[in-house]
Amino acid sequence: MVYDLLVIGGGINGAGIARDAAGRGLSTILVERGDLASATSSSSSKLIHGGLRYLEQYEFRLVAEALAEREILLRVAGHLAWPLRFVIPHVPELRPRWMIRVGLFLYDHLARRSVLPGSQAVRLDAPPYSSGLRSRLKHGFIYSDCRVDDSRLVVANASDARRHGARVLVRTECTSARRDGTLWRARLSNGEEIEARAIANAAGPWVKQVLNDRLGQPSRDAVRLVKGSHIVLPKLYEGDHAFVLQNDDGRVVFIIPYEERFTLVGTTDVPVGEAQSPQASEEEVRYLCAAASRYLERPVEASQVRWRYAGVRPLYDDGAANPSAVTRDYTLRLDHDAGTAPVLSVFGGKITTYRHLAEQALEKLSPYFPGIKGAWTTHRPLPGSEFATRAAARHDVFERYRDLPELVVRGVFRRHGIEAPEVLGDGQVGEHYGAGLTEREVQHFLEREWASSADDVLWRRTKCGLHMTEAQRQRVAQVIGR
Repeated sequence: MVYDLLVIGGGINGAGIARDAAGRGLSTILVERGDLASATSSSSSKLIHGGLRYLEQYEFRLVAEALAEREILLRVAGHLAWPLRFVIPHVPELRPRWMIRVGLFLYDHLARRSVLPGSQAVRLDAPPYSSGLRSRLKHGFIYSDCRVDDSRLVVANASDARRHGARVLVRTECTSARRDGTLWRARLSNGEEIEARAIANAAGPWVKQVLNDRLGQPSRDAVRLVKGSHIVLPKLYEGDHAFVLQNDDGRVVFIIPYEERFTLVGTTDVPVGEAQSPQASEEEVRYLCAAASRYLERPVEASQVRWRYAGVRPLYDDGAANPSAVTRDYTLRLDHDAGTAPVLSVFGGKITTYRHLAEQALEKLSPYFPGIKGAWTTHRPLPGSEFATRAAARHDVFERYRDLPELVVRGVFRRHGIEAPEVLGDGQVGEHYGAGLTEREVQHFLEREWASSADDVLWRRTKCGLHMTEAQRQRVAQVIGR
């Protein structure tokens, strides 16, 4: 079969490009060699943010774009993204107060805000922001950003791509592709041979490997692989606010309320040579614990860590010596010869800007598709987030399923939004596995969301694995294996 666009990579950028392309009328196929969001896109800090610290590196365009996207995502992914207030304790010897004020002023005004409140100075020696902090910290600042369910954001984009006609194949690799005039002829690991008029290479950390080895396309562009690790601990303080901690090495560390009962601490910047199976090292765990302990009244110990994870950021190599200073901006590289099929490769990027990145990618490819429809994703909600047309949706769901445990309904609504009835159906949900996860929802993940393993369900489609006992996790694995 001949497709308009073959998308390689099922992370946030690949899913976003597939959705945008399908919605513009292009016949689209996405292939992902693992699970959706199985690499970098499920190992983020779970934030939609402008990147306050990038202002120190003069990345004004990137910050402005990210701030604008932050507002858009709150509208179009309302069941997956939520406002969050960040507190910056002031430590005079690290950054002067005027510098933070100037940075926050720019942060508030580089893009229009319609949803989130602006920044202000706050006292840290009185509630609510004194919670958990050392008593020596008296002054600070507060500003707005958002948190996001990163894995589910990927799944939502892939689901919407499918609704618009795209074909999504997981655990399927593009083993090779070669140009044949105005077409790419590609072989897939499932045995299929397909043709495509264009390729979008969104393979993340493997973008250059795919470009050079699988597509036979030489490129001077390079990727810097930087590992970022996070730790999850039992709740460290009361309150819904997060902290941004200035570290004495010039970096910042986030402390974020997570999954109601926990606190997420991240991240590190460690150069690595490969992206396969990254692990949070003991040294990184100690680094994050020490960074948090400098500010918190009770020291954070490595023995408290309940879960750790690491992802590899595929940053565009701009030649910076310091990994923390490498640009977080993205580069879209379009390679083609006259009269031949194009390939567009995504170097770099961050979850916050994925929608605009996809829009830009399709604009670059549009000359090859006369009659292609225009941009459309700015105002179109993702599946489950159509709250504007159904204002009482949440109330209706909880009322309809009032006989089910609240934990079950709340979890399903948080993951699926107003599409919760498609998951819960007649309310006969079967076995309860724990943490609000039921047999019926697991079946939905397997049949409708490309899941095929316990890890897919417990750590990407949900975070129920964090709340379960080992016996409960094993039960889910047993059921899925069966």
